[in-house]
Amino acid sequence: MDSSPASGRDEFQENEENQELFEHFRFQADPGQSPLRVDKFLNNRLEGTSRTRIQGAAESGNILVNNRPVKSNHKIKPGDTIQVVLPEPPREIELIPENIPLDITYEDDHLIVVNKEAGMVVHPGYGNYTGTMINALMFHLSGNPLFEAGEIRPGLVHRIDKNTSGLLVVAKSEFALNHLARQFFERSTGRVYEALIWGVPHQKEGTITGNIGRNPKNRKVMTLFDDESQGKHAVTHYSVIEELGYVSLIECRLETGRTHQIRVHLSHSGHPLFNDHEYGGDRILRGTTFSKYQQFVRNCFDILPRQALHAKELSFSHPVSGERMAFKAPLPDDMSRLLEKWRGYTAGRRAGTT
Repeated sequence: MDSSPASGRDEFQENEENQELFEHFRFQADPGQSPLRVDKFLNNRLEGTSRTRIQGAAESGNILVNNRPVKSNHKIKPGDTIQVVLPEPPREIELIPENIPLDITYEDDHLIVVNKEAGMVVHPGYGNYTGTMINALMFHLSGNPLFEAGEIRPGLVHRIDKNTSGLLVVAKSEFALNHLARQFFERSTGRVYEALIWGVPHQKEGTITGNIGRNPKNRKVMTLFDDESQGKHAVTHYSVIEELGYVSLIECRLETGRTHQIRVHLSHSGHPLFNDHEYGGDRILRGTTFSKYQQFVRNCFDILPRQALHAKELSFSHPVSGERMAFKAPLPDDMSRLLEKWRGYTAGRRAGTT
């Protein structure tokens, strides 16, 4: 006899409030459970998930019975706890390969690392069914079975915002997809961002925590909640790299990966990202009322018409070789020009010429 799920999709599931693109399921076999292969057990419970995908998860060590990885032919017994981490299931949508240039940092038979430009949407969704990074990858990886299966997010295990630049890793096989999903789930990847913020934090290094969820009044943005019943636990570590008068260049290290995490945490701390239109950084929040300064800031907004955020470092273990891989992406031209402008302004203030 088969059992019913104890909790099904648990608190680590991918939803609208999580940047990582995987799902975590947990089941409890009941006392009358007859011996049954774990892949068949899960195939009976995971609607829309093929047995091939489940077997791929087992091969990658992503299926645990009583907290131990098992193979797909492992027999379930009464009272067993079964956990599985899977990449997101397919969505019903027609995707079109498009010949869009990509800045490819690294590529082998198993994965590809892309340095995404600001303004490019990562994957198709409402209002953005063409021109995305996935459309470009479908063209670049023509003939790859993973990118011909009709999924809306083939190969993806994480993402960054449309107007954030920087590094993303994309799997080229089911095996790599499962391995990378597990690393993001276990938080063993390394993700470092560079950001320009309003003001100078009192502490040069620190940690910002807070539960992030959808703003009930505006579903397009996120907000912080007091408890995890409304938002997901989120942790951001930061350090100040350079003080530039009324703004600061900082480095952020993600411990978790929630939607808009850095933007929400920094805004809540009173130091929103420079020119962040959704979280209050697109106003002149520090400085003087002199018209010359006000015009200077408006010129800066023109140089960087987006939030000043760049995913500059990404590290993970290779899904096949196990080698630890680390990649860096230099600041894009718009952020580099913005920093030089602020450095010039700060130097002028010190010299007494502004």
